Amino acid sequence: VQLVESGGGLVQPGGSLRLSCAASGFTFSSSAMGWYRQAPGKERELVAGITSGGSTYYADSGKGRFTISRDNAKNTVYLQMNSLKPEDTAVYYCQAVVPSVSDDYWGQGTQVTVSS
Repeated sequence: VQLVESGGGLVQPGGSLRLSCAASGFTFSSSAMGWYRQAPGKERELVAGITSGGSTYYADSGKGRFTISRDNAKNTVYLQMNSLKPEDTAVYYCQAVVPSVSDDYWGQGTQVTVSS
């Protein structure tokens, strides 16, 4: 199983980034996917999630600014982040919740830094 995140980087406040998570080794289309983030000194928190059927969930911190989507043909989940704020600075992780698997799968993370 592999989850490989990409798309992080340094962006100015108000800017945008699109994170991608390429998945392999499991049935992506049947799995719920999520984006989490962890800032220094803080616990990992859920940012957004998407079910296998395409239903989405957003934490309050990202509502109206972030959009999660998936492309089952490409086994990829995306997180479009707009109007970024310095408090969005964190390592962003991709998560897979696979049916009939007790443990979730995680990517290695991608750093997002919002700073002028």
